[in-house]
Formats: sequence, C-alpha cells, structure tokens
Amino acid sequence: SSCLTNVDGYYVSLALKAMRIGIAMAYQSQIVNEFTQDILFGIPRPHKMRVDLGVLDPDYVNVLPNGHEPFLGFAMIQLARKDEWQKKAKEVGAKGLRIIANIETGQEIIQRWEMDDVFYGFTGNWIMQEAIMASGCIDIFVADMNCSMPIDPIYAEKYKFKLVPASELVAFEGINERVDYLPKEAEKQAASLLQMAIDNFKDRRKSIDPVVGLPMKEAIVGFSTESIVEALGGTIEPLLNAIKDGTIRGVAGMVSCTSLRDSGQDVHTINMVKELIKRDILVLSLGCGNGAVQVGGLCSLDAKDMAGPGLKKLCALLNIPPVLSYGTCTDTGRLADLLGVISKALGDIPVSDLPVAAVAPEYMEQKATIDAVFALAFGLYTYVNPVPPVTGGPNLVKLLTVDCKDITGGVLNVEKDPVKASDGILSHIESKRKKIGI
Repeated sequence: SSCLTNVDGYYVSLALKAMRIGIAMAYQSQIVNEFTQDILFGIPRPHKMRVDLGVLDPDYVNVLPNGHEPFLGFAMIQLARKDEWQKKAKEVGAKGLRIIANIETGQEIIQRWEMDDVFYGFTGNWIMQEAIMASGCIDIFVADMNCSMPIDPIYAEKYKFKLVPASELVAFEGINERVDYLPKEAEKQAASLLQMAIDNFKDRRKSIDPVVGLPMKEAIVGFSTESIVEALGGTIEPLLNAIKDGTIRGVAGMVSCTSLRDSGQDVHTINMVKELIKRDILVLSLGCGNGAVQVGGLCSLDAKDMAGPGLKKLCALLNIPPVLSYGTCTDTGRLADLLGVISKALGDIPVSDLPVAAVAPEYMEQKATIDAVFALAFGLYTYVNPVPPVTGGPNLVKLLTVDCKDITGGVLNVEKDPVKASDGILSHIESKRKKIGI
C-alpha cells in the first residue's frame, strides 16, 4: 500500500520497507514452503537425473506438469508407477506412460525423487516451453501456478496435446477444461489428468510428425543443507576447511530466471557460472538458472575440468560437481539457512562478512526482484543482470550500489560483461577473506 499514490514518496523509506518484506518472504514464506514439501515428499539428496529435450520420446504417453506447485506432479508419478496405468498406456499403442518434469514444478520434483523409466527426466527452464510443445511428443501439459504462456493454446491446437490449467490462478483463452488442484482430491485429479493424456495419444501420434534425436545428458541434482552436511560426514567442517585454506575462495548462490533480453537463452548465465568456477568459487544454483546449468552440463562430475585448480581438487575429493543443484527460485530461504549454518560454524561471523555472493545473471520475474532485495537486506554482495529499470532515479541507484553497504552490509552490482562481473565478485570475496583473516 505504500506504493499507492501520495502514500510514501521517499525512496529510502520504500527501499527499507521492501527489504523488511524481503526478509519476511524468505523466512515466513519460502523456508516454510520448502520445509513443508520436504516433510511431504522428502529432503533433497544428490542423485542423477536425465535432462534436456531428449527425455521426450514420442512413442510414450508423455505427461508434463508445469509451473511452480508440484503437488499434482508428485501424485501423477505415484499413480503412473502402478502397473494398471502402464497397462492402460500400452493398450492405446504406447510403449508406456511417463511423467516428464518441467520448469520449476519439475525442479521441485527432481530435487527430491530419483528417476526411473516412469519419472523419466527433466526438460529445462521456462523458455524451453515452446520447443517442448513443438516437439510433437507431449500428450498433456498440466499448467499450475506461473510459467505458462498466453500462446500455449496455439501450440496445443497445432501439436495435438491437451492443455489443462491445474490452478484457479491460471487461465487460457479458449481453454475451458480445467482441473483446479484440491489437496483432498489430488489422487482423483491426478488419475483424471493421466487418463486425458492416454486418451490423447492415438490422435497425437497419428497426426503429428515428432522431432526425435534431441540431446539428453545427465546432471547431479538434489543438494540441500542437510544433504551437504551428510555428504561431508555429518559435519560442515570439510567445506569450511576448504574455504579457510583457500582451496576454494568462496561460494556464490546463483538464483536466476532466464531471459532473451541481452543475449540468447541462458547464454549469460552459463558464461557467468563458467567464469565463477574458473576462479575457484563454488556455485549453488537455483531457479530457471539451475535448469540452465543442468542442461548446460555444469552440474555433472565432468564439469570439474572447467573449474580452477582448487575447486577441481575439492570436486574430486568429495565427488561433487563444481555447481551444486540447489533447487528452485523459491529455495532462496533454504540458501539463507545454509549461510546461517556457515556463519555459526565460523564463530557467528556476520553474514555480510562471509566470502559469499548472490548472483542473478538473467533476472526477469517479480520473484527475482524480491529475492535480490532480500539478498541486499541479508547483507550480501548481489550481482544482477540485465540492468534494472531504476536508472532514472540516481538517488535510489546510489542507495543500492553504494550506501546500502553501510546499512545492511549488502551492495548491488550491475555489469553486463561476465568476465568483469566475475572479477568484481572475486574481488568482493577476497576482501571478505582478508577481513575475517583467512
């Protein structure tokens, strides 16, 4: 309400309110949301996952849950793993029934559940959507909250798949059939969606010439604070020691969308992450940017060869990739929780003094904006790209890029060039290492 006309016209007051809201969002919304899903579906733990468009096989009934709310996605996987549903798919001429993870709903699922021949893999982030639909391989696109496009009905008509809103928040022009998610009805609704996909298969397979031979690779996904501690033998000391002795210089939390604004899809994200790991900075990846590095091969063990000597050594020692797949854009609170663990383990060093940074190479969504505001409030060096639309307010720009450092310890950096941006992040990390004496 402070943004309404003639309520609060002072940029400093508005910025401080936004930061308070950002902290509330992370600790009263995101952490609660993710921990509740951990209770329901399991804590993320590292495992392999097939990724990229090659996970789509036109000879299967392919079901794609899409958006940000994974509840029906989990329910459909549970049903699809039953023999009766596989039998139904085969009765219409398919090789079987598969659930294919997609966008952030997909990230929520792949972080927690391992792949098999039913829950087959993950396509990519939201800009992949048109390519996915135009592949001619999908039978139903289940659109829950966020990340579906107004043009989706055009693709549904042309490529013969069912487009079904699964949230009362989602609507498409010309699409009247919907299954609005109700927790008590989840299994029944999941069954209805699977049946729609099976009923669609014959028409889609008969009338559409699919694109085949698309690329597929494996990524290691499923890192969390708990799983990192477990992987390190029940203590975070090995990671802390690697930071203290300089094996790695610091840690970057890469929480990003994907955008075509400055370059091609994921181009800047991939380039930024490559530059960071080259500088011995361990990267934790979240959001659509996580999909970018998964599909881009940076969440694989082989990616350690692109890392600097120290990070490469750590990856070999712990058998981890240089980029740890840490979840969705709503896992920012989970990332803050990890920083709290590191801060406490180092003797309650303030978060603003840790050798860490927040990185958003291709921010776009409103959620990305509030994540960045939270990072500043939390005391983090926060790199963003493209240039935010605030340059017409020089006082606000100065507040975010200079003065904020004296208020919360956080500071905003904007830079289009990935080499210069990574140098700036490393310079910040080195200054913090010097300050805390490591």
